[in-house]
Amino acid sequence: MTTSTVSKPSAAPKGGGRRKLTLPWIMLLVAGGLVLFSLVRAVSGANDLTSVGQVSGALQLAVPIGLAGLGGLWAERAGVVNIGLEGMMVLGTWFGAWAGYQWGPWVGVLFGLLGGALGGLLHAIITVTFNVNHIVSGVAINILAVGFTQYLSNFTFAEDGGSSKQSPRIEEITKITVPGLSDWLSDLQAKHWFLVSDLAGILGGLVTNLSLLTVVAVLLIPATWWLLWRTAFGLRLRSCGENPVAAESLGVNVYKYKYIAVTVSGALAGLGGAFLAIVATGIYQEGQTGGRGFIGLAAMIFGNWMPGGMALGAGLFGFTDSLKLRGGAENVHAMLLLVAVLLVVAALWQLYKKKYAPAVITAAFSAVFFLWYALTDEVPSQFVDAAPYITTLLVLALSAQRLRMPKADGLPYRKGQGK
Repeated sequence: MTTSTVSKPSAAPKGGGRRKLTLPWIMLLVAGGLVLFSLVRAVSGANDLTSVGQVSGALQLAVPIGLAGLGGLWAERAGVVNIGLEGMMVLGTWFGAWAGYQWGPWVGVLFGLLGGALGGLLHAIITVTFNVNHIVSGVAINILAVGFTQYLSNFTFAEDGGSSKQSPRIEEITKITVPGLSDWLSDLQAKHWFLVSDLAGILGGLVTNLSLLTVVAVLLIPATWWLLWRTAFGLRLRSCGENPVAAESLGVNVYKYKYIAVTVSGALAGLGGAFLAIVATGIYQEGQTGGRGFIGLAAMIFGNWMPGGMALGAGLFGFTDSLKLRGGAENVHAMLLLVAVLLVVAALWQLYKKKYAPAVITAAFSAVFFLWYALTDEVPSQFVDAAPYITTLLVLALSAQRLRMPKADGLPYRKGQGK
């Protein structure tokens, strides 16, 4: 099997692909976004938008979403749709907490990985071996995971000082803060200077009270990219999601790679669940995943089935989620202005592309958001709570036209088709 032959299925379709963003363009977009954020902060007076605490909280909330999204990426790159990420996260929270309060947090992390991996293995058996519809299997795993953990909680946590809905407290994983640099950036951010303080707040959030497990989770993103896009193993795995018949005809054991991918997918989702129980809250609580498995799936789709884009989506959702925890009403109210400005930019871009009808509609929505911001001082609490989920829907709707999923994702496959 030659590398050039197997890599053909994963190539972008001729004529229909979009030009990839180069690093200079990405840096320019990031700089433009930072300037826009700084402008909105200065105009609205919501100085907590880019504070050290806001960024640190956003990173902590983004990690479980990102791990779930990374898990979805592994499965779908091998051609298996994994709607069961939420259930695998639930298994990760329970097993992580159960082992964590007895034998320490790092053992809890390991058991969270194993719990999620068991869910992924079950999904692989159902979908790959028995060829059951992937959506049906994923939904069944979500339901099974919730019922299974509720049943186990009744005779484990309740007997050890917790309750049927909550575990005993788990020992904390070590957090690191870069001495000197963290204090200096925090002081600089507190001055509220245009752009400078915003950049200091973002950098300060990345070096203050950072859990070691957060560092591990962040490193998994480039590790996944390298493994799937720069190794023969990754090439074979991705070929199973693009054209499994062709891959099998070239000697690839498609079943093996699908099993590996879906099991790793479950392990990553389980790690996200363990992170929620051990790092985010320090205890297991029934229902604590809060739909983050589904949001992780949305982050993966937003990122076009690529690790970097997925990480960007997870960061966006984590940031939106953290807004409600720190001065939620004021922060979300400031985001109305940001959305209005972004819609103006989108309308101008559509005019440049001579898409006049979409430009008019976008401009009308922009005017609505400008009026909403100008005529109110804060948004209703219900809207603040719903902000992460509204962001999920908006991002998926706006990014739908540029998506390109693996060609064989979710399609049935029987061993021997390529022979």
